[in-house]
Amino acid sequence: MNVWTRRVVIGTAAVSMALSVAACGKAGDGAKGGGGDNKTIGLLLPENKTTRYETFDRPMMEAKIKQLCSDCTVKYNNAAQETETQKKQFDALITQGVKVIILDPVDYKATQSWVNQAAKKGVKVIAYDRLAEGKISAYVSYDNEKIGRLQGQALVKALGDKAKDSNVVMINGSPTDPNMPFFKKGAHSVLDKQVKKVAYEQDIPDWSSDEANKKMNAALDSLGKDGIQGVYSGNDGMAGGIITALKQKGVKVPVGGQDAELAGLQRILKGDQAFTIYKQIKPQADSTAEIAVKLLKGEKIDSLTSTKVDSLSGAVKGIPAKLYDAQIVTKDNIASTIIKDKVYKASQICTGDLKKACAAAGIK
Repeated sequence: MNVWTRRVVIGTAAVSMALSVAACGKAGDGAKGGGGDNKTIGLLLPENKTTRYETFDRPMMEAKIKQLCSDCTVKYNNAAQETETQKKQFDALITQGVKVIILDPVDYKATQSWVNQAAKKGVKVIAYDRLAEGKISAYVSYDNEKIGRLQGQALVKALGDKAKDSNVVMINGSPTDPNMPFFKKGAHSVLDKQVKKVAYEQDIPDWSSDEANKKMNAALDSLGKDGIQGVYSGNDGMAGGIITALKQKGVKVPVGGQDAELAGLQRILKGDQAFTIYKQIKPQADSTAEIAVKLLKGEKIDSLTSTKVDSLSGAVKGIPAKLYDAQIVTKDNIASTIIKDKVYKASQICTGDLKKACAAAGIK
């Protein structure tokens, strides 16, 4: 969700390397007696069902960390949507002496005790993409309520003149994802005023496409084929399952998602999906990497954060944060956003029978 963010350059190449090594050594001095690892950053991502994490977030952060600290290493693990697995991964990093951890939590409520125990041991935790409970050192994400509003606005626009007479189905994401209530709140702030009714609504554990498909079928059974005029989907993965259910019943209505996944973009070009939300991942990943390296070196991060947030429970106040904006993507602006920012190449999107649709959308 590119206007790639600022680069950090420290003098000449020789001076840069010298400073990097010296600063990392300084961080190690601060961890004497605790077996602190002064050259390793932990990276824990929540799941691999959403394609962005393995395709973009992980490689982008690893590359930026290596650029900023050439002798630093990244210890990476993906929890595959299992909270207990992520806790074991987190605990293992602490045991190994890692002093900076980038954490994208599976279940934000579950992290409070882990993060607080880590803080007592001098470990800095950066909440990435999703806010984690506990004494975290920084938070990097998006304005998630605004994203929900964008989703609502895009669905209303797709419904056109029929919006005020439309029954809408809302298939939200996982209740353990702290971003989901903000997406939902933002979407409701638009839909509740501009459509006839949100006639059916469900939250989907694990952002499961299969479960979204089942709930869409349940909505069709409950409201009837003619009782649904549009569908809000929390993300593109679930939109795929929703659209499959609609097609099987012969229903064609606007469906919108989030994340600008490749399959979602292809559905937009085919006319199966109305829109997605494009979040520039590289700026978010780069900022997180910069913050992680600064914390590892014992440096201040004030220049990299532009706001402060409170934890969702209110237990922790004034967490330094960097929040990015997003934008709506439809068939009309895939070329000027996704292609222009090199998220995907035209050759990746415009496969098979999509070549004609790509040409019509100005994708070359």
